[in-house]
Amino acid sequence: MILIKNGTVVDPANQIHGKFDVLIDNGKIIRVGRALKAPRASVINAAQQIVAPGFIDMHVHLREPGREDVETVQSGTAAAAAGGFTAVMAMPNTQPVNDDATVTRFILDRARESGVVTVLPCGAITAGSQGEVLSEIGEMVKAGAVAISDDGRPVMNAQVMRRALEYSKIFDIPVVDHCEDQALAAAGVMNEGYHSTRLGLRGMSSAAEEVPVARDVILAKVTGARVHIAHVSTRGAIQSIREAKRNGISITAEATPHHFTLTDEAVSHYDTHTKMNPPLRSADDVAAVIEGLADGTIDCIASDHAPHTLEDKMLEYDQAPFGIIGLETAVSLALDRLVRSGCLSIVRLVELMSLAPARLLKLPSKGALSPGYDADITILDVRRTVKVDVRRFRSKGRNTPFNGWELRGAPVMTIVQGKVVWAAEAHDAGGLAGDGLPMVVDDSNMK
Repeated sequence: MILIKNGTVVDPANQIHGKFDVLIDNGKIIRVGRALKAPRASVINAAQQIVAPGFIDMHVHLREPGREDVETVQSGTAAAAAGGFTAVMAMPNTQPVNDDATVTRFILDRARESGVVTVLPCGAITAGSQGEVLSEIGEMVKAGAVAISDDGRPVMNAQVMRRALEYSKIFDIPVVDHCEDQALAAAGVMNEGYHSTRLGLRGMSSAAEEVPVARDVILAKVTGARVHIAHVSTRGAIQSIREAKRNGISITAEATPHHFTLTDEAVSHYDTHTKMNPPLRSADDVAAVIEGLADGTIDCIASDHAPHTLEDKMLEYDQAPFGIIGLETAVSLALDRLVRSGCLSIVRLVELMSLAPARLLKLPSKGALSPGYDADITILDVRRTVKVDVRRFRSKGRNTPFNGWELRGAPVMTIVQGKVVWAAEAHDAGGLAGDGLPMVVDDSNMK
């Protein structure tokens, strides 16, 4: 039994924002109330800290099976816990691709064996993510998949995508689309514009994202299925999503921290840690992402955690793979650049990182601190100053453009089904090294 005392509880699902205690037993939320007493409980003093339903990252690459040299379920979930996440959705671009129940079950077995947070498998839309033949979607859902996506290999054939959407309705799961028209992308390696011209790098047009977003809006309307746009990054795409929502079309979207903090100017030194897909966009696009997060057009924040080895990234910019890691920086970037700046309230941030992902993935006992729900809790210190230090990361990946950044606000404790799986003081001042007030766990009254 655990009693979290003196914290500011932020629970948008139950419209709670204030000083409350939270009582946990047998991995479940028992009660949220004032001046709670539990003589047999271990007490966590969360004074001057935010107590929120556990954060959920809807876009993570765990690389297992197939690239355990890059990341594993164990290292990836340890990174998630250190980043304040209690659950992650594992994307299907593994080796082999998660396109049948056997791979789905393998990922869940590995999560049970070595994971420290909940792993939610995302199955592939098509066999081998080749964009041609639908995968065994029903079997994967039965095995535990909560969504389908071909991720970085988007389904270019509109008829195949339509059939996938129609089939997804049977199971009421979202189809997550990486919106990239590969012909329009034209093998670009960064955003098309002034900086790509100046640097002599091939540009990727905003239209490469905006055209398939428009297609998906039309297909969502035709089928009535749920489409979720991954890592939206352009003003035009966001406007299409906004208009679709106004028209009652079932479309949702996520944004990443790198797309609301960095512009394509960051590529100026040819640092391959700034190479991701979709690419870093213009300042106007960054402003549009922040506007979309604030006004509800964009539903959640996801890291798109994509680890690579040092050797993978130590290539010329044109040749290096896309992707950066994000599990251990996402929350601090959001707190510093969105909440501290006044762009978002702390309540809206919790909606984006907990409530909305839980609802989108139809997770019946997550995303809120309701009695009987899983005791998944993220505790934050918005005053805690942290410095990003990749040498202390739990992830195997080191590919981040944020190394050395100093940020204000960070997770200080992660609780999964009633078990403390990460605490800031136990991590020494490491990972994200910080100077916030430590949490006090008092076991003296346990019997």
